[in-house]
Amino acid sequence: MVAAAALALTACSGHDSDQREPEASQPNPAPQAAPDVKTSGPYPFGTVQQKAPAIENGQVPVIRRITTDKPYVFLTMDDGAVQDPDALKLMQQNGTHPVLFLNQKYVKGHEAYFKQILDATGATLGDHTVDHPNLKGKPYEFQRKEICDDADDFQKSLGVRPSLFRPPFGNYDQNTLKAAAACGMRASVLWTAAVNDGVVQFQSGDKLKPGDIVLMHFRKTFKEDYTAFVERARKDGLTPVPLADFLG
Repeated sequence: MVAAAALALTACSGHDSDQREPEASQPNPAPQAAPDVKTSGPYPFGTVQQKAPAIENGQVPVIRRITTDKPYVFLTMDDGAVQDPDALKLMQQNGTHPVLFLNQKYVKGHEAYFKQILDATGATLGDHTVDHPNLKGKPYEFQRKEICDDADDFQKSLGVRPSLFRPPFGNYDQNTLKAAAACGMRASVLWTAAVNDGVVQFQSGDKLKPGDIVLMHFRKTFKEDYTAFVERARKDGLTPVPLADFLG
């Protein structure tokens, strides 16, 4: 089933109870412009001319979708609250190469689980803050600590320092973008579609489109959500490829 309503999209649960909080409706700063560069990689439809993020005015650019005329789609997974034992197998079987935007509070004590996924699937590690707070309106130093400490901890515990960032709930302000840049991030990544309770939901239209960035979570419904994404991408003629390769 497909729910074609932007208001139905939800951001991060922030807890393993599967409670969902809606994305804030207040407008955010516009994404930064960026120069064109060519990507490279073993893509089924060839390399693509793509925009690389550029740090401007000390702020990371905001990425909501990838501009491409190739049938590519990008999967992202947030939080890490529920460690589904079949996640690794599902990703290996389908080759989706997701970005895992993780919170330190959920990874702590489960480092081996996430490291195995990162090492075995070609997934990319992303920064989602330590404690999953709503950053918008918070002081700069608070935001910087949440982002930097998450990245620092992952570098020590997982052996990888993330360079892509996602603000919890999709909420951010100029302090967020500046703090992300100061912590070594190269882009703040939002989304254009989400999967909840086995249903793909769209911000516009009734199908996935080339360049869409899809949000799902490590929840109790991981299998249903992951399967719904794979089937929807296949139905819409799209191939999941690594988002990190299209961001410089």
